[in-house]
Amino acid sequence: MPDASSAGLPGAVGFIGLGRMGGPMARRLAAAGVSVRGHDTAPRPGLADVVTFVEKAAEVADGVGAVILMLPDSNVVDAVVRGTGLVDALAPGTVLVDMGSSEPLRTRSLADEVAARGATLVDAPVSGGVKGAEAGSLTIMVGGPDEQVAAVTPLLDVLGRVRHIGPVGAGHALKALNNLMSAAHLVASSEALLAGQRFGIDPAVMLDAVNTSSGRSGSTENKWPNYVLPGTYDSGFALALMLKDIRIALGLVEATGVPSAHAARTVELWAEAAAALDPDADHTEIVRWLERKGSDLPGEG
Repeated sequence: MPDASSAGLPGAVGFIGLGRMGGPMARRLAAAGVSVRGHDTAPRPGLADVVTFVEKAAEVADGVGAVILMLPDSNVVDAVVRGTGLVDALAPGTVLVDMGSSEPLRTRSLADEVAARGATLVDAPVSGGVKGAEAGSLTIMVGGPDEQVAAVTPLLDVLGRVRHIGPVGAGHALKALNNLMSAAHLVASSEALLAGQRFGIDPAVMLDAVNTSSGRSGSTENKWPNYVLPGTYDSGFALALMLKDIRIALGLVEATGVPSAHAARTVELWAEAAAALDPDADHTEIVRWLERKGSDLPGEG
């Protein structure tokens, strides 16, 4: 195993939330020589070789300088941090790193509570999906004080590209806004590509041309070629989580007074898709919903 200290890494880290994203992230940390103390509500036998599992969430904080949370939303973060006693188990100087997609204002409130214990909350949500977690190529949007962000940057560097966005809550704000843009251009790109397909153009041919033109996006460069055209719809990011994130983003847009008609309509469309698709649908399956929706129009077969 590599020597973590020689790379500026901590000897050990706590990790809560070892699912589809957290599991590969923990593996990368272990491969870098970091000892991972982990907790999850679901059994994770596939990680037993790299994670020392503890029974209670608060126990991950024993003897570590940083605790990573990879949880789905602010409600779960609050339940873990406040409800399990984790906040009281954080030793002074510990950095609590929330890498899920939480609500920025609730993040700031929780940061105040963590600070009262002498610890620091840093928000560090990610973009890049399961493949990014496995490859260590995630974009990590960090919010927090300069000193504490600098302290955890070597740890986060193992997982991807670190971008210090601003004060606490800024990372979660940008992650939500990023997903709003992603959700909007997936719908716009899919409507255009489906129209071209019905006109008789091969989608692969369209993508090849668009991806060297002004209409290109993450949807045309990644989601359509990798998950839609093969028919796998397995990006690893749930439609329900996308809807949660873009609702957070819409709230931010409205709160700042920026015109929000496009954002509001984007949220409405994703909410309609979520109601029509399976609860565990991948977010790329909105393309299937658009296809079916178009087939239901008058005059269509």
